Amino acid sequence: MSAAQAGSLLSLRRWLPDTLFGRLALLLLVAVVASHVLALTLMFELRPQPGPGMRHFDERHAGAKMGGDATRAGLPPEMRQPPSMRQPPGMPPEPHPRHMLHPGLLLDIGVRLAALMLAAWIGARWLSQPIGRLARAARALGTDIRGAPLAEAGTAECREATRVFNQMQSQICQQLDERDRFVAAVSHDLRTPLTRLRLRAESLPDDESRRRFSLDIEEMDTMIRSTLDYLRGAADAEALVQLDVQALLLSIADDQEACGHHVPVHGTALPIAAQPCALRRALGNLVENAIRYGGAAELHVIDSPTLLCIEVRDRGPGLAEAELVKVLAPFYRVEGSRNRDHGGVGLGLSIASDIVRRHGGTLKLRNGEGLGLVAMIALPRRRPGL
Repeated sequence: MSAAQAGSLLSLRRWLPDTLFGRLALLLLVAVVASHVLALTLMFELRPQPGPGMRHFDERHAGAKMGGDATRAGLPPEMRQPPSMRQPPGMPPEPHPRHMLHPGLLLDIGVRLAALMLAAWIGARWLSQPIGRLARAARALGTDIRGAPLAEAGTAECREATRVFNQMQSQICQQLDERDRFVAAVSHDLRTPLTRLRLRAESLPDDESRRRFSLDIEEMDTMIRSTLDYLRGAADAEALVQLDVQALLLSIADDQEACGHHVPVHGTALPIAAQPCALRRALGNLVENAIRYGGAAELHVIDSPTLLCIEVRDRGPGLAEAELVKVLAPFYRVEGSRNRDHGGVGLGLSIASDIVRRHGGTLKLRNGEGLGLVAMIALPRRRPGL
């Protein structure tokens, strides 16, 4: 585009109204004017032209009117017309021309309606483009909070909405940074006294007291680590890569095998775009929960071109229907799990659900057909917004 064309386009944009209402009103005004001009042009082009027969009829009609007014004054009304214009006996009268729908009128109406419908369609697409762009950005915000800000373009309303959206994204990023700094400080401050307690517990003379102190300290360390990891949201900064799902599942099974738990893997899966450490942590939490509360764990893979499903099944008693959704909330534990044998702080499922949601997928729990609980991760092959 040359400098002159760019200048002409810029001057044309300056004349455009700056609001949605103004642009829509201008568009409808241009459509109505154009439809009227086009309809009138077609009517003048298609109107009937006078021919020889029409001129002969006009001459006869004019002569009869000028010369026969006096002679027909005393005749009945049906005999006052010239012979060429009288209706034959027994024939119904012809309709008056003003009662007939002229084809030009139909053409005029059709052209106007077509122009208005076309203008409405173009206007709707024109006005919905900035809103659609804003909706796509809001959808992608859940998976990439630190994405590039939107360009402020379009009408005044769209620019204002985009400006507010960018400000909201910036404020969320600032709050996340402050949260990370706070979590790092708390993590350091809490681990220091735990380390001192662990060293002092090692110097206790009684073996039983030393064992109990070590268990309490380990439990506190696990609770603090789980809580801080949940608050930190470490998976946000991890990049997406093509992850070998089959190798990941076999690696998790091997880790559990080293701890004395056999975890079979059924089915195969192709690689998928994911965050490796985050997805490994989510699956690891589900497998550990299945072993802790269900006594055993099995991995079942169901792959398709659009969706990857990974099921973690156990052999436990399952959960009540009302608990299947509640256990995904942070720090929520069913009453039967609040004991020292099971441990945990109620964050494993919540962390797994949060990681899966960042991948654009879902985590759902259901009771198996027999015994056991089934935790299913569903990951789309094409992430929303990408």
